[in-house]
Formats: sequence, C-alpha cells, structure tokens
Amino acid sequence: MMAKRCAYCQSAILSEQRWVRQKIYEPALDGRGADYRCYHAEAFAGEELSCWEKHQVEQEIARRVYAA
Repeated sequence: MMAKRCAYCQSAILSEQRWVRQKIYEPALDGRGADYRCYHAEAFAGEELSCWEKHQVEQEIARRVYAA
C-alpha cells in the first residue's frame, strides 16, 4: 500500500497520526469519478492549526474573496 501524503504540507502521514480524507467531486478526464485528498488532522508541535484546519481556513478566505 502506498503511504498517504498530506495534500497541504506534502509530508507523509504516518500510521500513528490521525488524518482526514476529503472527497473531491471534480469531473475526471479519465472517468475515474471522485478523487481523495488526505490531511494531517492534528497540529504539529508549535503549530496552532492542523493541516486540515489550515486548508479549511484558506478555503473560507477564498470563498469570501470570491463572494465580495
């Protein structure tokens, strides 16, 4: 099995780490259907937010900028 990599920080997600899987609904050119992205679910030492939370914040900022 291929090791999971975080879509935010690009580092490996180790077996003992908690992670989140996001299902992406984008039409695939090859007809595979949905795609998945994995993110670290817990913040690293010295960080306030996890990779998943940072991704969510960036998505919210992008939505607000687009809506403005």
